[in-house]
Amino acid sequence: MENSISLEKDSIGKLLFKFSIPAVVGMLVNALYGAVDTIFVGQFVGTNALAGVGVTFPITNTIMAVGMLVGIGAAARISISLGQKKKNRAEKYLGNAVVLMIIGYALVGILGKVMITGILGYLELNPEVAAYANKFTNIMLIGSIFQIVGLGLNNVIRSCGSPKIAMFTMIIGGITNIILDYIFIVPFKMGVAGAAWATIIAQAVSCIWVTAYFFGKSSLLKMKLKNFKLSSYIVWSIVSIGFAPFMLQMAGSLIQFILSKQIVYAYSSGESDLVIGVMAVISRVTIILLMPVFGVNQGAQPIIGFNYGARQYDRVKKTLKLAMIVSTVLCVSSFIVIQTMPEVLLGLFISKNDMKAIEIGTHAIRIYCLGFAVVGFQVISSSFFQSIGKAAISMVLSMSRQIILLIPFLLILPRFMGSEGIWIAAPMSDFLAFILSVTMISWEMRKIRRMELSV
Repeated sequence: MENSISLEKDSIGKLLFKFSIPAVVGMLVNALYGAVDTIFVGQFVGTNALAGVGVTFPITNTIMAVGMLVGIGAAARISISLGQKKKNRAEKYLGNAVVLMIIGYALVGILGKVMITGILGYLELNPEVAAYANKFTNIMLIGSIFQIVGLGLNNVIRSCGSPKIAMFTMIIGGITNIILDYIFIVPFKMGVAGAAWATIIAQAVSCIWVTAYFFGKSSLLKMKLKNFKLSSYIVWSIVSIGFAPFMLQMAGSLIQFILSKQIVYAYSSGESDLVIGVMAVISRVTIILLMPVFGVNQGAQPIIGFNYGARQYDRVKKTLKLAMIVSTVLCVSSFIVIQTMPEVLLGLFISKNDMKAIEIGTHAIRIYCLGFAVVGFQVISSSFFQSIGKAAISMVLSMSRQIILLIPFLLILPRFMGSEGIWIAAPMSDFLAFILSVTMISWEMRKIRRMELSV
């Protein structure tokens, strides 16, 4: 009850700080799951191994997408239910979410094998890169249940008003992953298999931690056997909200595949494997730089959801405004770092001896991230509609940047601009998605002002 009262009464600045800082720390640590794998593989195994891990991003993104589909959808519904003082309904969402995560694991196992076979067959990579990709994928699919449940339940923990517990989930997993990456790759020389085993063991530790929380005394909600029976209404409520972030992640999978294919198309056969590895590094760098924005986003979600459910519309608007200001400042800062010191960022992942990879990466990342400064506004806008239960609008905004705009640009521009078209596609979609987000948020703010007058 204490957490609920604070969401309704405490100052917005204090709440956003309280919820966002643990989320930012947790998200940064969570980014280390993939980043540390890439760093150790790039520095100690080689460029071909880096490319092999890079082409598996669609599969690892799909695993994360399933966790987000259920976890974020359930978290949003739980926040609104708690704001309406309906704890029993919130617990029904929790129970159904757990069952959906297990079903998702079974589907991911089947889909992952189909995806990696199709990706490798379509890209026609050299046999060494393909072997690395197959080995990494097979191990990751075995342990995908831990990522799905750990990620999904951690979102629910945050929505229950326990951001510090959610932060510790990611810190525990991140530190475990770093230690095991070093042990498995450097002294044990297990290569990409070591990176994969390190990741799933770390995720298993996180999964055990979050599951234990819901059986402990400190949890606001409890797991009850009766709530594991699936309800069509509850399932649809979860999926309808979680579908937008799910599609965003799946779009990321499709984009990574299209990027790899366009790189093969635009670069010579001798360069394409190298550039795929470089693209994997650029993806990791941008994800890390966006993690603070995602943290602010996650911190704002329970505040917005609770107060929207409680009809405290002024608090909803204040939270949205502050989250947008903070996220924009973070994105502008990251943009400056990318443009002024790209070699430093790339050098964390790529061996200093591979000067050609760093040269290609420096040019590519500067163009690819030209629209980075406006991404924060777009991310917060999409999540805002998700938080207030407007899944359709949230999905449109999420898809605008990643699917509706970026994919056509990636398919068309390289045919006219060559390799430059690959890198310029991202900022073009960022700016157009930003314009759409401004339009939709302005429209919703006018509607909320009318709702305030009727309260």
